[in-house]
Amino acid sequence: MGSDSDLAVMQAASDILKQFEIPHEVTVVSAHRTPHRMIEYAQKAKERGLKVIIAGAGGAAHLPGMVASVTTLPVIGVPIKSSNSIDGWDSVLSILQMPNGVPVGTVALNASKNAGILAAEILGTADENISAVITAYKNSLNNEVIEKVEKMKKEGWENKFD
Repeated sequence: MGSDSDLAVMQAASDILKQFEIPHEVTVVSAHRTPHRMIEYAQKAKERGLKVIIAGAGGAAHLPGMVASVTTLPVIGVPIKSSNSIDGWDSVLSILQMPNGVPVGTVALNASKNAGILAAEILGTADENISAVITAYKNSLNNEVIEKVEKMKKEGWENKFD
C-alpha cells in the first residue's frame, strides 16, 4: 500500500488471503515518498517468490502502475478513497487508465477483498489446492444467497433479514 493510512481498506485483502491460507506479505511502498524502495521491491518480488502483487493507493494513486512498469508479475490495483481524494475518482482513473503495455487489473474503489479473491484465482490457475478453496468459497456465496431466498419466501420480503 502507498501509506499506512491505507491499511484500513487493504486489511480485507489480507483477511481473505488468510482465510484461503495463502501466504502473503503486507508493507508500505510509496511511489512518491520512497520511489527507490518501490522499484527495488517490485523488481525483486518475483525472485522472493511472489506471484501476484496487490497495490492499493489513494489520491494520485501511482503505485500500482509504477509497480507494474518494473515487474512482469500480475499487478492488481486497489483505488482507495483517501483524505486527499476527489471522491475516489482520481484514484480509480489513475489506476484504471494505464497505457497499453503496462496493464494493471483494477478492482472497485476500496474493494481490496475483491483484489485478494482475484489474486487467489490467478494463483489457482496453477495450484489445484487454491482452486479448490476458491471453488468452495464461491459455492458458499451461492448457498448464502439461496438461504436468503428461502428465508424471504418463508418470512416475506417485508421483514428485515441478514
